[in-house]
Amino acid sequence: PKAKFFIDNLFTNFINLSGDRRFSEDEAVLAGFAKFEGKSVLVIGQEKGKDLDSRLKRNFGMMRPEGYRKSIRLMKLADKFNIPVITFIDTPGAYPGIGAEQRGQAEAIASSIECCMSLKVPIIAFISGEGGSGGAIALASANKVLMFENAIYSVISPEGCASILWRDPSKSLEAAKAMKLTSNELLKMKIIDEIIKEPVGGAHRNKEEILSSTRETLNNSLKEFNEFSREEIHEQRKKKFLNIGKEKPFRVFSGDNTWVNKNNFIGHARKIFFKFKKALIVGIILLTALLLYFL
Repeated sequence: PKAKFFIDNLFTNFINLSGDRRFSEDEAVLAGFAKFEGKSVLVIGQEKGKDLDSRLKRNFGMMRPEGYRKSIRLMKLADKFNIPVITFIDTPGAYPGIGAEQRGQAEAIASSIECCMSLKVPIIAFISGEGGSGGAIALASANKVLMFENAIYSVISPEGCASILWRDPSKSLEAAKAMKLTSNELLKMKIIDEIIKEPVGGAHRNKEEILSSTRETLNNSLKEFNEFSREEIHEQRKKKFLNIGKEKPFRVFSGDNTWVNKNNFIGHARKIFFKFKKALIVGIILLTALLLYFL
């Protein structure tokens, strides 16, 4: 199911807002204010489209700079009026076209991440299909990142990774295994917070079931932050991202360092002697025998 399906069925009174007030409208993202369980929320969804015409119109879910700037504009508005932000992530990545680059695609993505990290209202992100590269992270820097069981989330597509590393897109399967882009792997690494189980065969097989699961998860996630102050919400999000990767820090040298302490040279020499005692004794005996033989 695409973002439009969730927006139409989870929320009421959705008002679609357009334009970044700088350049134009981006059809790859649906954004606007709506009601969820009687409360106001801001909904932002990356929309791929469902047939050829709609996919061309939506640019296959690849957002341009104006899409990110529109999202920033609305997120700042939501923060001003203390309205939670809900995002639906489904994109292969940000649009890499010449026009997008000329209008500052990288700056727009960076500004969107910065905006997400600075908000003092809850942000709940759903990775519903494909979460690719900075185009996804720009809207997924959230207090809670929820991922559908069969969705993927990675810094680059497996084909792109294989092309860069091995100059061979056919090695995409090896790249996918190495990248750990599945929901179970990402949950182990604490990059996502929760997995939403899908019906047998995928979410598209039973849309009502996945809709019910999503509604329940979203409701519970929003309730978690009811007792939080604005500052606590901001601090929780910051700590969440700062803690990623802390359990297995990168070390240039191993923990068992082999540096010799100047003040403990004798102790270190004794350790080496007892460690290689047998080899040293055999070596001394052989050396003595050779000296006696030649002398």
